[in-house]
Amino acid sequence: MNPILVDFGFVQIYWYSVMLFMGFLLGGYLVLREARRFGIPDEFIINLFFYTIPIAIVGARLYYVAFSWDMYAANPVDILKVWEGGLAIHGGVLFGLIFLIIYAKKHGHNVVKIMDIASVGLIVGQIIGRWGNFFNQEAHGPATTLEVLKSYHIPDFIIKGMYIEGTYYHPTFLYEGLWNLIGLIIMLIIRRFKRIKVGQICGFYMIWYGIGRFMIESLRTDALMFHGFKVAQMVSILLIAVGFIFEIKGLFNKKVDSNYNN
Repeated sequence: MNPILVDFGFVQIYWYSVMLFMGFLLGGYLVLREARRFGIPDEFIINLFFYTIPIAIVGARLYYVAFSWDMYAANPVDILKVWEGGLAIHGGVLFGLIFLIIYAKKHGHNVVKIMDIASVGLIVGQIIGRWGNFFNQEAHGPATTLEVLKSYHIPDFIIKGMYIEGTYYHPTFLYEGLWNLIGLIIMLIIRRFKRIKVGQICGFYMIWYGIGRFMIESLRTDALMFHGFKVAQMVSILLIAVGFIFEIKGLFNKKVDSNYNN
């Protein structure tokens, strides 16, 4: 598996970077289209993405480096090599969310509703972005056998990509991507419900993604660790808890003007 899509000699274009770009592009398009339904100016959404994307990438990298410092202590310049992988989605979401809150408040928009709208774009970006892990042959699960992978009806090209240095591995990127795809479909359906409340879409995203990531992280062999615990699983528990708060708050909110589709 070659992680480089195009090699010009003086510069290389990595599949990882291409997948991230495609994820941002499609996710951003869906957010822009949904925002137009509510009369939110294109300029606001475009500027939001223009600033949020680089901030999220920096946050994802810093988060990953912070929990993997042993890998970079001897060669700090490697921190800049983002194209080789090493981005933690939770760090990107955290930094991106902080900026979203600040920016939305500054421009007088409902922060939670913007979070609802953005959550669909976010999960789309995650689905596509995970393919970058495939091309880098990273973020995989434990060793397995060819027979097991075939029994899951996994496409041959993915099985071949998961054959690393003489061993087959579980394609956890695929498992997470499929889980998120189901979540995306559900989100696209429920956000058309007349009585869905502001906050319940992003609340669902937190719960759905949190559950899926917690389960899949148990298979990951390269998980970030903190005092013997997998960081992603701890964050997933927090996401699920916050998501339930959003959902419960929405259930008890009887105000018509709090409906998402108003």
